[in-house]
Amino acid sequence: MKFAGTWHIYEMELWDEDYFNMEVQAYIRINPKGGGKFQFGLVSGSIHGEIDEEDGKKFEFTWEGNAECDPASGSGWIKLKDENTIKGRIKFHGGDSSKFWANKAG
Repeated sequence: MKFAGTWHIYEMELWDEDYFNMEVQAYIRINPKGGGKFQFGLVSGSIHGEIDEEDGKKFEFTWEGNAECDPASGSGWIKLKDENTIKGRIKFHGGDSSKFWANKAG
């Protein structure tokens, strides 16, 4: 799967670098089967998704985890800008929604 790997988040629409890299370097990790993990700031969780069947260019996912120690969930999507850069959006169920940009690790 072309979205598989670890991606380091370098910019977020709603939060600055001091927040999103506060505990660890912000990342999203996707395995070849569409599962994975992410963390930015005090938000972390597991994801599960699949490539959009209509255009094949978007990975859509749902997530569940924690935001500042409270249970949280939501959804999101990722598109490849090129083989080493992605852009996406992460949404909280009933709350914030932020675009993000990330580079492939390593």
